Amino acid sequence: MRWHDGRPFTAEDVAFTYRTMIDPKTPTSYKDDFEAIERLETPDPYTVSVTYTKPLARSLMTWGMDMLPKHLLEGFVRAGKLREAPQNWNQPVGTGPYKFASMRPGEKIVLVANKDYFEGRPHLSRVVFRVIPSQSTVFLELKAKGLDSASILSGLTALQFTRQTGYHAFRKAYHKYRYPSNSYTYLGFNLKRPFFADRRVRQAIAHAIDKRELIDGVVLGLAREATGPYKPGSWAYNPNVKAYPYDPPRARALLAEAGWKDTNDEGILVRDGTPFAFELYTNQGNDERKKIAEIIQADLREVGIAVEIRVIEWASFIKEYVKKRRFDAVILGWNITPDPDQFTIWHSSRMGPDDLNTVSYANPEVDRLLEAGRQTCVQAERKQYYDRIQEILAEDQPYVFLYFRDALPVISSRVRGVAPGAAGISYNFREWWVPRPQQRYTAE
Repeated sequence: MRWHDGRPFTAEDVAFTYRTMIDPKTPTSYKDDFEAIERLETPDPYTVSVTYTKPLARSLMTWGMDMLPKHLLEGFVRAGKLREAPQNWNQPVGTGPYKFASMRPGEKIVLVANKDYFEGRPHLSRVVFRVIPSQSTVFLELKAKGLDSASILSGLTALQFTRQTGYHAFRKAYHKYRYPSNSYTYLGFNLKRPFFADRRVRQAIAHAIDKRELIDGVVLGLAREATGPYKPGSWAYNPNVKAYPYDPPRARALLAEAGWKDTNDEGILVRDGTPFAFELYTNQGNDERKKIAEIIQADLREVGIAVEIRVIEWASFIKEYVKKRRFDAVILGWNITPDPDQFTIWHSSRMGPDDLNTVSYANPEVDRLLEAGRQTCVQAERKQYYDRIQEILAEDQPYVFLYFRDALPVISSRVRGVAPGAAGISYNFREWWVPRPQQRYTAE
């Protein structure tokens, strides 16, 4: 196996990755995975021996992460300037089936086939990923046959999938796919904000939101209601947690218990002279999330809470608002991994600007259960821990878990080798191919 620049990939790269991940100067949310290692040895260039201080259930996923090229990054790591390495931005080097060729920021990224890939050269010679921030524009490009694929993250909206792609020309040009995704959408509260410090308030908001309206109205039924951070049907999913049916009277009662009253008959609740009014943030280019925000705004207005919607460009949204915790509440989503360990999202030690506990959730029992759940490889034991975590999250409601949306990708009918499976649609991308008479592009 070789890096894309021709240098051999060896055990030294694995050891370098390990040392980099445990370096205090490295900004990463996955340090814990590597700090659980007691000893790493490289007896020869192609063997790595790892000894853990204690069991780590997600250890295989840890080593499935991207490895780092020592020959390119060692100097940057030593200087504490890993973020400044050009490999992060415009000169990435990996070992996969496609190599980086070029990039135009905000426009496209071009990859070319890696003829030296250890599993064999992929069939497609060149792949162009276009940067199109608007779902509407993606759909226009599809209709004009300007795209060959709109996959999981940039696939069709529910409206497009069900009502706007049934005509003959589209069905001839593309194949549509639908399957349960591993992604859920949520309303997340900044728990450092006084509005959301009381669990009863968060529970009230959960009761005030009509999830059925969201699922039927926004995604046209192409989703399943979420009760927690685990996919329905997966082994870690707990179907017996506390539910929050749409119940505005119950929401008003919980808000009243928490001290929020309509003291001036103006329809907005007040406590200690402060009206219950907050800003709800989401990202530009995602019509689905914008519609969710609008429905939540209307639902909460019915129980006396005023919501102002802020839609922010994605990069700024993450860097200036989410990472810096400059928000009251957000509509976002997570794409969950096959392993149910969610230490990085929920553990109280993971609240830094480069960490993923962006709502500042802290519960000592959840911390303990998260730690226990990753320290045994016995699935039945882990199941008990994750069931209890879901029960606590259902009570605490740091998120209002909205729904798991179906993935709705489309692929050009010219493309062969697409085989949807349990892992989705892109797992065998290197095996996709186009018959020569139907090829439109050159490899240059």
